[in-house]
Amino acid sequence: MSTYDENESKFMRKAKENPFVPVGMAGFLGIVAYRLIKMKSRGDTKMSVHLIHMRVAAQGFVVGAMTVGVLYSMYKEYFVKPIQEQKAVEHK
Repeated sequence: MSTYDENESKFMRKAKENPFVPVGMAGFLGIVAYRLIKMKSRGDTKMSVHLIHMRVAAQGFVVGAMTVGVLYSMYKEYFVKPIQEQKAVEHK
């Protein structure tokens, strides 16, 4: 039971550190669900082509979310943090 609590708290901690991870996961699941629903109306497109398009779209969303997350963390580290440090030095 304690392992379950540790894993849950670890996920929540990681989600707070980088909020784009749950966004990427949700987007991935949303795209897959949408494309599976649209599978009925794919017309005469082959199943393999439809599944490849679904995979590429879902992976593209996850990579995009990861990229935005990295850019956001770089912004916080290299722009916001030095400004806060400079203000702290000025107040002393």
